[in-house]
Amino acid sequence: QVQLVESGGGLVQPGGSLRLSCAASGDAFVHSIMGWFRQAPGKEREFVARISQRSTYIYYGDSVKGRFTISRDNAKNTLYLQMDSLKPEDTAVYYCAATANPSDNPEDYYYWGQGTQVTVSS
Repeated sequence: QVQLVESGGGLVQPGGSLRLSCAASGDAFVHSIMGWFRQAPGKEREFVARISQRSTYIYYGDSVKGRFTISRDNAKNTLYLQMDSLKPEDTAVYYCAATANPSDNPEDYYYWGQGTQVTVSS
């Protein structure tokens, strides 16, 4: 089992940066594919990025490619999302999640954090 807690959200101006963290408890983190998703009001949950167990395979959603960077530190049981060049349309609640099989579909992830709000506004 994996318990996930996100942090690092907040209010940032367009063009700014934020770094999200996702602290995991339990032994399953190092064996899990980890993903970041986001959900804006009135919209479906959207795939942001995912990373394989040893960081060998990394994938991004088209809307964040080139601006966001996913990484993980298995020694610290922590997942990260570095977000640069933020835009107002990046405003959403950001969630980290864990799965055993590579997927961009949120329905394939079975452990979720509670989410952290990111607001991009001037």
